[in-house]
Formats: sequence, C-alpha cells, structure tokens
Amino acid sequence: MITTGTTERQLNALIDALVEGLHDEGVQPLRIEGSPESGWVLVDYGDVIVHLFAPERRSYYRLEQLWSGARVVVRIA
Repeated sequence: MITTGTTERQLNALIDALVEGLHDEGVQPLRIEGSPESGWVLVDYGDVIVHLFAPERRSYYRLEQLWSGARVVVRIA
C-alpha cells in the first residue's frame, strides 16, 4: 500500500491511525522504519507493507512505477 501525507503532522496522524486501528483488531506491525521527518515511513505487517510518503519522496522513489507490472488490488482516489 502506498499513500501520501502532505505535511509531517499529517504523516504522523496517518501512522497513528493505521497502527492504532489495526492494534484494535489484534494486528501488530512486525517493524516500523523511517520517520515522518525523513518523508518516508514503512510499516511492515508481513503480508502487507504500507509506505507513507511526503509528496517529494513519493515522486522521487516512484514505487508505483517499480511495481507497475503488479496487479492492483484496490485503488482509492
């Protein structure tokens, strides 16, 4: 999953909502890498990896292009 937060504060809110929401369902991340300050946070749930980007980092790394051959499961616009 790839998503963008436009500010550091919004990235923090997205991370908190993700981790707390799944915690309430009994799901814990295996690992969290990066920080909102860096513009890229990766939350590893084993079968699902969540990338939370600042806009500049997302356009620099272009993960969608890297995975362009993969099947899209869900797209939310």
